[in-house]
Amino acid sequence: MFQSNVSGVQVLGRVVGQQAEILTPQALGFVAKLHRLFNPTRKQLLKAREDQYRKIQAGASLDFLAETAHIRNDLTWRAARPAPGLVDRRVEITGPVDRKMVINALNSGARTFMADFEDSSAPTWFTMVDGQVNMRDAVRRTISFANAQGKEYRLRADGKLATLL
Repeated sequence: MFQSNVSGVQVLGRVVGQQAEILTPQALGFVAKLHRLFNPTRKQLLKAREDQYRKIQAGASLDFLAETAHIRNDLTWRAARPAPGLVDRRVEITGPVDRKMVINALNSGARTFMADFEDSSAPTWFTMVDGQVNMRDAVRRTISFANAQGKEYRLRADGKLATLL
């Protein structure tokens, strides 16, 4: 078992290779702090979701929340402008966070790449933590991959990569 130096935190999953570089005391402490701070709210929201589901199953219809009416009624309200890399999202690619896919997606010519830690990835401990290693390496532009046949994958040298979401 991976030894955590963070009070109250146990890492039960197997940690291999560069994964220990992701699961630093600072990172684990940050996640623990988020959990301690937001877990009560998370539990309340999950209960509200279950309650809403039961109401819908009993025949209730969906509607906008009353507490957000002021936003809908304010004709001057506008969302913030998107960041420069997100202005044009007409061509976007979404995919799992394995090394080969991340490299191919960033090199694809698409404007943005949404690294999908959910629907297109198996949500195993290894996949999730290894995906974080891959994201770190992609952001640093050091990510590479060689398959069993020896074919190597690297980021484009011309620097024209998709914006990582």
